[in-house]
Amino acid sequence: MDSHVNAPPGVRSGFITRTRTAVSLLFLMNGFVVGCWAPKIPDFAERLGLTKFQLGLMILVFGVGSLVMMPIAGAQIARHGSRVVVRATAVCVLPLLLALTLAPNVITGAIALFLFGGFIGAMDVAMNANAVSVEKSMRRAIMSSCHAFWSLGGLIGSGLGGVVIAKLGILGHAQLATVLAAIFLAIAWPMMLADPPHPDAKKEKTKLPMVPLPWLLGLMALFSMVPEGAVLDWGALYLRQEMDASIALSGLGFAAFSATMAIMRFAGDLVRDRLGGVKTLRICTLFAIAGMLLASLAPDAEIAILGFALCGIGISNMVPIAFSAAGNIPGLKPGIGISVVTTMGYSGMLVAPSVIGFVAEHSGFAVVFMALPVLLLFVLMFSKLAHYADGVSGGGH
Repeated sequence: MDSHVNAPPGVRSGFITRTRTAVSLLFLMNGFVVGCWAPKIPDFAERLGLTKFQLGLMILVFGVGSLVMMPIAGAQIARHGSRVVVRATAVCVLPLLLALTLAPNVITGAIALFLFGGFIGAMDVAMNANAVSVEKSMRRAIMSSCHAFWSLGGLIGSGLGGVVIAKLGILGHAQLATVLAAIFLAIAWPMMLADPPHPDAKKEKTKLPMVPLPWLLGLMALFSMVPEGAVLDWGALYLRQEMDASIALSGLGFAAFSATMAIMRFAGDLVRDRLGGVKTLRICTLFAIAGMLLASLAPDAEIAILGFALCGIGISNMVPIAFSAAGNIPGLKPGIGISVVTTMGYSGMLVAPSVIGFVAEHSGFAVVFMALPVLLLFVLMFSKLAHYADGVSGGGH
């Protein structure tokens, strides 16, 4: 059965469809693989003899890979449709955890990390494009729940990672993770929506917006995603090196963060409908600030993990609200606003961790996590802009 699904005009399809299940599994797979990487970072650093600053540079290579491959994926989606691109990039993602585990030196590690970041980012673009097509075919918003599945995947990957590494070893963990990711992809494969390509879409020279609103929303997304990247890339190392946590326990920082984020993203649309974008953003930002401060001041690993969990509650809907607002700016094409916010937000999540590594080299991670709430204060200061998000669904990691 070909997965072309089109609801009649004005009619919503059922709540659960084959194509929605498929795209949800793609988000789950992507988040799972990223989550599996988090508890492997300390071993990766130790095996290659990397300092915090050098590891920060390696993580920057991951970010560069994503930023290089994301626009390439977008161009290929226009030519071939998102199903073709998401299948190709997902297949390319599968062997990369093994490549990172087996990399014998810094050069091969950097190449593997560049490809890992590149194909994870390219798959991210393609699966989001496919989710938009599924939304249109269903005439029903699904984006928030798709991103909740990404967080759920991150929870499963990072939560089991430390335990599996302790039992099966670093290579056994990579092998099991690869098999599970392949199973997610195999189940989704025949059900994916076959959206048409857009070869006739003219490449207009789009000028950057001269009004400040999209740039302010971009900064809000940037300052919301930097803490998320910090927990993903440095949470396990912080717990391991500065909190003396075991390998199994150190993987639970990102797991706790992902768990609360997934729960709140599944509930995000309902919360925003009840409270509105502005109040929701303010409450979320206060949770994120409190969580970061608790993690930085924690006397032991367990309290730090609780702090990361509180931070996940806060970060969960901050980025989706910024994305939603960007797509609903009066007088500005949705694509332009979203492109500005997406680029600024993702670049922060991908590039900032290298800066964090440099700072942590000299001051430790506790100081870094204590400083991150300063960025969140900016989000709180401009939270009034979230009223543009009311009534619109959006998404983002």
